[in-house]
Amino acid sequence: MLTAELIADSRVPSNPALSADGRWVAYQVDTIAKGVPEIWLAAVDGREEPRKLAEGSSPRWSADSLYFLRDGLIHTVDGPLFAWRSEITAFLPMRDRIVFVAEDEAPAADIWVWSESFRPARLRSFDRRTGEITTLVEEHVVDIARRQDDKVLAVVTWPNPELDSGGLEPRLTLLDLETGDRRELGTTAVETASPVWWRDDDGWHVAYLATPEIVGGLAVFDVPVETGEHRNLTPESACPIGLAQVDSGAPLVLVADGLDTALHRLGSGEVAFWRGQADALASNGEIVVTVLSTTYRPKDVHCGPMGEALTRVSDTAPEFAGLPWGSQERLSYKASDGLALDGLLVLPPGKTRADGPFSLVTVVHSGPYDRYADRFMLGWYPSAQWLALAGHAVFLPNPRGGQGHGHEFAASVAERVGLEEWSDLETGIDLLIAEGVADPERLGIAGGSHGGYMTAWAVGQTSRFKAALMVAGICDWGMLAATGELGPLVEAAHVGSIGWEGTGPHRHDQLSPISFASKIETPVLIVHGADDTNVPLSQAEFFHRALRHFGVEHDFVVYPGEGHSIRGRAHQLDLLRRTREWFARLL
Repeated sequence: MLTAELIADSRVPSNPALSADGRWVAYQVDTIAKGVPEIWLAAVDGREEPRKLAEGSSPRWSADSLYFLRDGLIHTVDGPLFAWRSEITAFLPMRDRIVFVAEDEAPAADIWVWSESFRPARLRSFDRRTGEITTLVEEHVVDIARRQDDKVLAVVTWPNPELDSGGLEPRLTLLDLETGDRRELGTTAVETASPVWWRDDDGWHVAYLATPEIVGGLAVFDVPVETGEHRNLTPESACPIGLAQVDSGAPLVLVADGLDTALHRLGSGEVAFWRGQADALASNGEIVVTVLSTTYRPKDVHCGPMGEALTRVSDTAPEFAGLPWGSQERLSYKASDGLALDGLLVLPPGKTRADGPFSLVTVVHSGPYDRYADRFMLGWYPSAQWLALAGHAVFLPNPRGGQGHGHEFAASVAERVGLEEWSDLETGIDLLIAEGVADPERLGIAGGSHGGYMTAWAVGQTSRFKAALMVAGICDWGMLAATGELGPLVEAAHVGSIGWEGTGPHRHDQLSPISFASKIETPVLIVHGADDTNVPLSQAEFFHRALRHFGVEHDFVVYPGEGHSIRGRAHQLDLLRRTREWFARLL
């Protein structure tokens, strides 16, 4: 029988790294409830049982050894390589050195001064022969990539360590490790990450992922080192989500493709297609490693030759084998304006559509630039299988604004969140009612982060829902611009204003659920982490006070010490049980 404990204690693989000889893959394993991560090793051909090597995270190979992070320091299986007085956040092992990113020193514990509290994480080098540590880049470094010959680094920097402002002005720098010379390749697009090197007849290139517009999703940019020109090489129809450097030739690109995932080679198109969701990638150009989840199988590490079928080489959640799951069905339908949409429907175990109508819980994904792929739907958050096993049908829609359908689909919510998105959700719900799947008198809605926003928005637009669950959700965009870590410009891109444009009326007020609080009749379970910096607790407090003022039934739950994601085991168990009880009582 599936229990809340089984979910919280289950394990998930991530961060695969392929050995230099292509024979082994190292990967990180975490429990869903935050615990000590582990490093595991598996044979690429799947002929040997995977085994645990050590406690740690972020495995990285050199030509002859495996390195990883543990307690903020770089380790091998024999122990730490050197001491450092602040946490190391990124590193690359090279032939004669290890380059790493770390702050200077621990901050003062008893005072916060804005100009002093954001300390840059600088790029440093540890010399394997002498043990000497030197600073290579003084600016705040967020990502690094080594050229295949180990002679030059590509370095992504911010002008300051704050997400608001610094993260909006990333720069790309080349650092020659032999001479110490730097070459600036200029400002990049927002959210630059995952730089990779590659080479063709025209010389060396650096490619990277970034957001061309704040709303609209990621793209792959390419910079020929010779010219320094930043070129967006992403087709309008593609949604890249990952980028991998290979030993030779153009890099590989992981692409969200509807409910599935494709693998492209930059500039050449698709080279593989996988049903379900792949969300991590490593390759040498001949062997591909990814973390893949399909309809009834949780995430596992898969490997295989380029363009051939993959072999599953890990089994990180064997406890789920043999348990009954709700049937998961792919949906395809049209929005009210004719736009093609997709999503998923999960029915209670052993049930078919003919057994309906069912109580229906619509679970809205986060983002908005996210999606539901056809993967295993189970977790600590409001997850489909957990609700389906309690007897509900669960609708997992992919409204516009998300991944998997190209740039125009994703960018269509710019300055318009909650509008066409809500229409897309309601169209899908109405379709399931018309088909006899959903009981119109027993409808619920749930979501976290942007899904929490859409939940709060929905109950202010209609009284058709009998229960709602809002996890880390937004109720006031102006307050979020003032207090959230992403800052005013990012939030304004979603809603069109932030409050400092004058006395109003403001666009963001028209798109804030708090403006419609007087119309809410639906009972709402509000859940939030006390230390959330992405969507601060003040959002939940404001919504709670509004519902209390208007006499709306609601529960307000705050988990101490939690951020935007609820990671504590006891808190996850409470949320899983509380969610079931809430919808059981009201639906």
